[in-house]
Amino acid sequence: MTEARALTTATAMEFLRADLFDQLRSEPRRWLVTGAAGFIGSNIVQCLLSANQDVVGFDNFSTGHQRNLDEAADGAGYGQLRMITADIRDRDACRAAVEDVDIVLHQAALGSVPRSMADPLTSHDVNVTGFINLLDAARQAGVRRFVYAASSSTYGDEPDLPKVEDRIGNPLSPYAATKRINEVYAAAYTKAFGIKATGLRYFNVFGPRQDPDSAYAAVIPKWVSAMLRDEEVVINGDGETSRDFCFVANAVQANIRAAFATDEAQGEVYNVAFGERTSLNQLFGLLREGLGRHQVHYSREPAHADFRPGDMRHSLADIGKAERLLGYEPTYSIGQGIEEALPWYIERFR
Repeated sequence: MTEARALTTATAMEFLRADLFDQLRSEPRRWLVTGAAGFIGSNIVQCLLSANQDVVGFDNFSTGHQRNLDEAADGAGYGQLRMITADIRDRDACRAAVEDVDIVLHQAALGSVPRSMADPLTSHDVNVTGFINLLDAARQAGVRRFVYAASSSTYGDEPDLPKVEDRIGNPLSPYAATKRINEVYAAAYTKAFGIKATGLRYFNVFGPRQDPDSAYAAVIPKWVSAMLRDEEVVINGDGETSRDFCFVANAVQANIRAAFATDEAQGEVYNVAFGERTSLNQLFGLLREGLGRHQVHYSREPAHADFRPGDMRHSLADIGKAERLLGYEPTYSIGQGIEEALPWYIERFR
């Protein structure tokens, strides 16, 4: 075994926990990962390949990158990856992708609340039409398990904290509406056709391979990139907006646990988070301190801009349901996740 392969396997074991990694290795399957070249998708692909799985990747590369796949496959050496370059809005491509697949992990989407505010129709086409194209293709192909990326934005204007799965409000953005519609279709297909599609409501996932240069970049890579370049960091609002930041390893683990869950736990929706709330002001401090430990000293104070339309004020997940029914056990807090992610950003964007 080469050193690179050993490091990749060790990373996968840390992401998944040893028991889940061993379960994967003992039962090879064929997995379809949509959005495979994206941030979360490529981390899932890496873990599956390291655990000797047969992976079909599906991506149109509109927001994903080949470099993410190259990193994911580098040193993995065990499983096989076959890529399909196509769009989930293409029904024929979806039908071809699910052939002989055991499990679908559907990550492909147009993320970002601001993007959906600027172009709601494209967000709908990708996130809703693309979703049902793939779900129906999986139904017709007899796929055993279908796990999809839902979103904490579904909670909308529901004010109570922590957020509990069966208590949601009205969507605050077109993006949130698309993710809510996904859940409605998944529930309808469960009742009408018996395919149990399991939704994972991600809360502010961050980590290596998250693109800081997109116009719709998430806050952590965007701020880290600015700090590394000694540029201004802008906080929307007063900085007391809070989020439950979730390191990508926790999201990867949740996907695999949902795929392996009992039949009784399938067809549900689960919060995927760490279960702690961090304000934007606190996040700024954590990132600056973390970079300082890597000899990157950022002395600027943040600037402030208006609150963004469509954003929730506060978000905090109750992860008890996922813990009970999926065996989900997040392994990285926000501080641990930042420590894990910073070397990746420093190496690529300093």
